Amino acid sequence: MNERLEACKKALEKNHFTVRTFETKEEALEAFLADVAVDETVGFGGSITTRELGIPEALMARGSAVYSHWENTGLTKPEALFKAMTSDVYVCSANAITSAGEIINIDGTGNRLAALCYGHKRVYIIAGVNKLAGSTEEAMLRIKNVACPMNTQRLKKATPCAAVGHCMNCDSPDRICNGTLILNRKMGGQEYIVYLVNEKLGY
Repeated sequence: MNERLEACKKALEKNHFTVRTFETKEEALEAFLADVAVDETVGFGGSITTRELGIPEALMARGSAVYSHWENTGLTKPEALFKAMTSDVYVCSANAITSAGEIINIDGTGNRLAALCYGHKRVYIIAGVNKLAGSTEEAMLRIKNVACPMNTQRLKKATPCAAVGHCMNCDSPDRICNGTLILNRKMGGQEYIVYLVNEKLGY
């Protein structure tokens, strides 16, 4: 196992998160499906990582109720966002995880940030080795100059970072970095299970 991944695991556990490490995304998917009951409702944030694992498709194939504004679940986007907020289980990734065991996310809409704070039986945060950062400052640089520009390009947003590939601290109506949440420790209202995967996943 990657030494940096193991160090991150220890830091997260010190902050009272439950952590599991995996060599491959296939192993992580298998563990997730074994951990989540078929009759539990599962909500999703907008996450490339969870799609690379194939989690929504695997859940729907076995008959689980999935609430996602990315998948064709028969719900409108507002309906899917609301139901994801009230699901038994919530699944997302992290924009960055620091060596001190902080989990950092930046949102444009805020649905993921809200879901990470309260309201679910369990929250699963799935991250590949590319999401690991040394300090909070390094994590923010990674998010603003790697994750956000790639996401604005994917979403075809009219932002300066989509054009130049790095943050310009813009005032664009299409800006996707409107709010930041740093989980310094486990929040008191729900359980968190962090999956660390020894592969590069998502942005």
